[in-house]
Amino acid sequence: MRTFIQIFMFILVLSSLGCKKEETINALSVSTDNIAIDADGGSTTFTLETDASEWNLTNPGSDWIYIPITSGNKNTALISLDVDTKTLEPRMDTLTITAGNANPVYVIVSQQSSEYLYNLTTNRTYADFNFPSASLSMEIVSTTQEWTLECDAEWVELSQSTGGEGTFNVDIHASNNEETAQRSSMLYLSGEGAPSYEIPITQNGIYPNYNTDPLDPDMTGMSSNAVELAAKLKVGWNIGNTMESSGGETAWGNPMITESLIQLVKENGFNAIRIPCSWEQYVDDAGTAHISTDWLDRVREVVGYCVDNDMYVILNIHWDLGWLEEHCTTGSQFQVNAKQKAFWQQIATYLRDFDEHLLFASANEPNVNDATQMNVLLSYHQTFIDAVRSTGGKNTYRVLVVQGPSTDIEKTDNLMNTMPNDNIPNRLMAEVHFYTPYQFCLMTEDASWGNMFYYWGEGYHSTTDPDHNATWGEEELVDQLLESMYSKFVSHGIPVILGEYGAARRTSLTGDDLELHLASRAHYLNYFTKQCKANGLIPFYWDTGFMGENTFTLFNRENNSVFDQQALDAIIDGANE
Repeated sequence: MRTFIQIFMFILVLSSLGCKKEETINALSVSTDNIAIDADGGSTTFTLETDASEWNLTNPGSDWIYIPITSGNKNTALISLDVDTKTLEPRMDTLTITAGNANPVYVIVSQQSSEYLYNLTTNRTYADFNFPSASLSMEIVSTTQEWTLECDAEWVELSQSTGGEGTFNVDIHASNNEETAQRSSMLYLSGEGAPSYEIPITQNGIYPNYNTDPLDPDMTGMSSNAVELAAKLKVGWNIGNTMESSGGETAWGNPMITESLIQLVKENGFNAIRIPCSWEQYVDDAGTAHISTDWLDRVREVVGYCVDNDMYVILNIHWDLGWLEEHCTTGSQFQVNAKQKAFWQQIATYLRDFDEHLLFASANEPNVNDATQMNVLLSYHQTFIDAVRSTGGKNTYRVLVVQGPSTDIEKTDNLMNTMPNDNIPNRLMAEVHFYTPYQFCLMTEDASWGNMFYYWGEGYHSTTDPDHNATWGEEELVDQLLESMYSKFVSHGIPVILGEYGAARRTSLTGDDLELHLASRAHYLNYFTKQCKANGLIPFYWDTGFMGENTFTLFNRENNSVFDQQALDAIIDGANE
């Protein structure tokens, strides 16, 4: 019996073993098992494949490795990995991926060490101040929590010396360097865990003293004071678009000035010449503001053409790239005065042998709109006067011309309530310009706010083209504005130079419209010239030499002939009435 039972049980066990199925092992693989990240960080992806219903990823480096998806149930998965921080020491962690009963898979993630944890950059590798006083801007871009900007020089002022993350614009201001020698220092930019920079900073000194050989006062040929000299000035003409031209004397289309041109102008009734002149472009050493001797020689030659023909001459510093004209501000005052002094010491020294036929003018049309800017402009005029007088000789007594704010009559009447000081009495004149009404004198196309004026003055309006008749700025306003200059200056013994005026010649018109326009323009030029003389102002007509549409030109400089006889007659007749 026992044997039978044992045999039966043995058969059951064998039967049981024969029916048991073999267990299936899940598959699990990755596209890479080693990921190397750059020192600056970066992003990458790898692929996971499994036949398990679920997979999981363990990330022990979650403080520096970012993986947005760490589990899933797809057969194939794309795993994204991002490292956006730096490390000062190499680092490594191992990702563990499991799926079903598959053997775990390991992915090693490593990152190279970085010299810095944070970015800190600036757009400046150096800071050079070409003027004795100036400001420069500096951009700083930072990802560090704290950066510092320092300078070991007392003459450097920073608008900001510390900051954190973000973009910052720092102003670097250098105080006045009143020495002729250049000075230098260093800016230091640094941040915790960030690169540091040493940025050289230099500042030019004030320009040299060019009054190295002042002469004793010399009154020979300089007997006339400003009022007496004004009485000798009849009517003047501008050599426009020539010696002030950017790029050289002929750059704006006019030929070189000749003595024959000056003689032509004199023969046709003018006895004074205004020479708008550029100087900045002829500086051969920006650090010293030294004017080329070749240019000074050329200016002296042209002035000589005029004086040798008994013509009076006003020589100025014209727009001149705007270094004075556009910088009548307290922030620019020191550096502009420094250049004004350097330029006029050189100009005055080079030309001081001319007699009273030569007048110097401080500027052209200085952009001034309020009392603060007016005070700055007066300082520029004061520097001009002091520089010229300091050179001595005939310059001790030379008549000098200073400009009103923007040379605008109304601004001058409102803002110019004092003249600069002069230790030689009664040797100053004031200067204004006149292009009113703008629509008649300068405007070259109709606009949404108003049309050009083709016809100006009483008795000269068009009945067939009324849209282009002047609606303001006619005889009554001319009288009012010129009388204001008489009251403010002339009646107090200060002559006024009306340094520029004129009106466009609109030859695109035809027939009766053109004839009426030209007659109207001649009336304007005649009336304005006559009223200047009646109020004690000396008018200087603006002539550009251009002979096309909307020209102001009286003389053809190519062949030394009269180009616009009608306008010329109107001006000369007005001056003689």
